[in-house]
Amino acid sequence: MKKNNIYTVLTLSFVLLFLSCGSKGDAKAAAASAAPLPFPVAQLEPKTVTGFQEYPTNLEGIINSAVRAKTSGYIQKVMVDEGEKVRKGQVLFKLETQSLSQDAGAAKARVNVAQVEVNKLIPLVEKNIISAVQLETAKANLAQAKANYSSVSANIGYATIKSPVDGFIGAINFREGTLVSPNDGAPLTTVSDISKVYAFFSLNETQYLNFLQNAEGASLKEKLDNYSAVNLILANGSTYSEKGKIETSTGQVNKSTGTVSLRAVFNNPTQLLTNGNSGKIQIPTVYENVTVVPQEATYEQQGNVMIYKLGDDNKVVTTLIKVKATIGNLYVIESGVDAKDKIVTTGVGKLRNGVEIVPMEVSFEEATKPIATLFKN
Repeated sequence: MKKNNIYTVLTLSFVLLFLSCGSKGDAKAAAASAAPLPFPVAQLEPKTVTGFQEYPTNLEGIINSAVRAKTSGYIQKVMVDEGEKVRKGQVLFKLETQSLSQDAGAAKARVNVAQVEVNKLIPLVEKNIISAVQLETAKANLAQAKANYSSVSANIGYATIKSPVDGFIGAINFREGTLVSPNDGAPLTTVSDISKVYAFFSLNETQYLNFLQNAEGASLKEKLDNYSAVNLILANGSTYSEKGKIETSTGQVNKSTGTVSLRAVFNNPTQLLTNGNSGKIQIPTVYENVTVVPQEATYEQQGNVMIYKLGDDNKVVTTLIKVKATIGNLYVIESGVDAKDKIVTTGVGKLRNGVEIVPMEVSFEEATKPIATLFKN
């Protein structure tokens, strides 16, 4: 019995000792967790930043002239090749003219016959042997014969098909031996002047209004003349070396699509661009002396963008901000913070409103640097 009492007393002693040690450890842990933690903070500074809006575009040469046959005939010779540079008036195709030449010979013979008839009737009319009406009829027949001959001769000329403009040959849709006519759906080829190219793109109504409001000038023409140069992003993701200029706008919203069409022009000295190329137009918007914050310094709460400002006694204050634009890793701020504020730049997910921190000053330039991409697709 005594032994049992001794064991009970020892057991209780160990339990009390364990509980005592545990409570001291918890107290130390609580004290440690309550200590302010260091967080990087930065003083906001006004910056000038440029953002870009991108719009899909299709490219065309400034001149695209479809070459078609003006008369029916078999292609006898194709004088050029696809992609070849040609001059205005250069021969591109020759059609077979044997049958046309035969038609021309017959038409010429009819002209001669009609002329003989007129020549025969003139003295008879002068001598009042026949009526002048007969002579007029003969003259009308002569005129018709000459017109027929001129038409056939013109068709012979049309059999030699020439380039209407300077440019480059596109796809050749018909080759030697093919019968072609003016009624063919497809042209023989297309000659394109691609020394410059047009980039066609569209803006919706909201985008178009923003575009006009960011341009200086009283009229649409002045706004287009004063607007900044635009970039062209090629299909492979690279930026085209030449800057472009927005030249025209329809100025009207298409009721079917809800968009306004615009056209930019780019110089193309190396002929890198050609008909049918696609890409994206980059339109710049410059924000001068605005307040920006790094996106890493923000978090979302019920659809709102929040940030932590450094308040009195080094306590952070939850602040709602209104974002005007997103440029890279930065938010352009419309309201909520300004240049006099200091903000927590990283680690905001570990904070709560009113928590005291140890502010670690970092430069605003450092805080707004883009995060390097470690892996690329």
